[in-house]
Amino acid sequence: MADEPYSPRDVLLAAKGHALVMGGPGSGKTTLALDKAMHRISEGLKQGQSVLFLSFSRAAVARLNQATRHAGAEAREAVRARQLSLQTFHSFFWQLIQAHGYLLGAPRSLTVLMPHDEKVLSGGVKYDTPEWAAWLPRRVALFHDEGRVAFDLFAPLAVDLIRRSPLIKTQVASQYPLVIVDEAQDTGPDAWAFLVEMKNICQIICLADLDQQIFDHLPGIGPERVKVIRDELTPTQIDLGQANNRSPGTEIHAFAADILAGTARGAPYVGVTTFSYNPKTADPSSYLRAAMAVGHREIRSRGANRSVNCAILATTGREVALISNALMTAARPVPHRVIFDEAQALLAARFAAYLLEPKPPGDAALIEVLSMLAAMQRATGSSGGRTTAAKLVGWANDLASGKTLKWPKVKAIQAMFAELKAVKFTGDPGKDWLTIKKLLLSSTDADFHKIAGELDYLVAFRRGQAITDQLAALWKTHGAYTNARKGLEAALAQDAILGGTDDLSGIHVMTIHRSKGKQFDTVILLRRGNAIAAQKWRSSFVWRDDTPPYQRSRKILRVGITRARTQVVMLNPTYPNCPLLSGHRFK
Repeated sequence: MADEPYSPRDVLLAAKGHALVMGGPGSGKTTLALDKAMHRISEGLKQGQSVLFLSFSRAAVARLNQATRHAGAEAREAVRARQLSLQTFHSFFWQLIQAHGYLLGAPRSLTVLMPHDEKVLSGGVKYDTPEWAAWLPRRVALFHDEGRVAFDLFAPLAVDLIRRSPLIKTQVASQYPLVIVDEAQDTGPDAWAFLVEMKNICQIICLADLDQQIFDHLPGIGPERVKVIRDELTPTQIDLGQANNRSPGTEIHAFAADILAGTARGAPYVGVTTFSYNPKTADPSSYLRAAMAVGHREIRSRGANRSVNCAILATTGREVALISNALMTAARPVPHRVIFDEAQALLAARFAAYLLEPKPPGDAALIEVLSMLAAMQRATGSSGGRTTAAKLVGWANDLASGKTLKWPKVKAIQAMFAELKAVKFTGDPGKDWLTIKKLLLSSTDADFHKIAGELDYLVAFRRGQAITDQLAALWKTHGAYTNARKGLEAALAQDAILGGTDDLSGIHVMTIHRSKGKQFDTVILLRRGNAIAAQKWRSSFVWRDDTPPYQRSRKILRVGITRARTQVVMLNPTYPNCPLLSGHRFK
């Protein structure tokens, strides 16, 4: 009798060297990797050792945490015992440079330079411009002189550390004898350089899917990454193919595969439906609600479990803002969360946090508000923003020197402060945040209305439980929101580095790129028509400069589709047509 062929699980568990696990979405890469981690733990780890599971995405870490909860008591106990460490590259590198950054000539105490603060300091310079090249030495100087570290310096600094210190490299390998890398196809050059440094002293398992590589527009990320993994690590290779364990009982993955291949089978897919709207006449709130209702009805018609979460995916941040505004301004607002990375919204949040704080006497608060408004203008990176910022700073300096100002902007700030004195905060951060928003909207100043709008984009304080906890703790300690801005910054830094594991139930609005690594019961994909000339439109699913057969656009759309476990709703305008959907039929 012939020997039974080894299963992919058997091959990976037996592997003593590096391994590369390839497979499509829902094919079981994560489950297999967790099995490998638990197998290594069961073989015995030394005191203080653990298996390190790394991902570039916070969403993936949250998903891994969820997977360990479903994997059984053994996996949960491993996490509790710190034998299984689930981290983003950012959080892992931050720990390294926080502990040892002084060896690179930085101060002992390091802080994160948040992206919105860097925009203020740099004047909002754009990447890959001469101005950006001139800004780079200043970023490095901020690390060495002030201990302020920009996010994308985490990885190169960590690589520099282990290259300069063999002892630190050995300590890392001793602590983490097995490193599992999720979404390895999207590993950037610095993160990859770190893995190359470690390859001779620890075992590395890479999980990858080239068809999900949608960040190849970023420097150093491209289809060659998987080839480099093969060449550099000479790994045991395991291919799980396109097995679908994420959305069983549906044809969602078949639809996604056909989109990627440019194949239209001409028949509907189970779990995929469409809803059409007229972009000239339809109210966004109405067709978004209708799409959610269609998704719910389709799930019920198949007897599937009720959807506990839903993602509305768009192609741009502007569309995300449009969706969020439509849901919030409807006759019956729809509670939802926006996942975003907009500097202006976070600067607006800091402004609101300052309004929560107790104010100093005299003109100090007025000067501070003018300075914060100037910072927001500088962060835009526009010449108009820089001009306005200089004017606001000039007013602040005039006030500091004892001058009396009667500009409308100054009067609007003073009127807002007068109203603020009559406000009695409750100690409930959510309610008090909304009070500040209403105060801004009642102002006569247009900039304050814009700030209130940015707070809408923050979705009425649902940025993360950590923010609420920080402000609630301040109130409990002081009976006031003393140092609210510091609490906000600490929470934002924690969320950005450690990767908040906020509840994914409910309705979420984000771009397709931001959805990577997440899973939802229902996914609604909003398609719009983008005007490119008079009476000429382009489908928003087709990315600018992409040419037939639109391979990049197909990859990105496939990622959005495969976020769904149970139902996909294609929310299509009546015009223009979309070449990616040509020939497809939907229920």
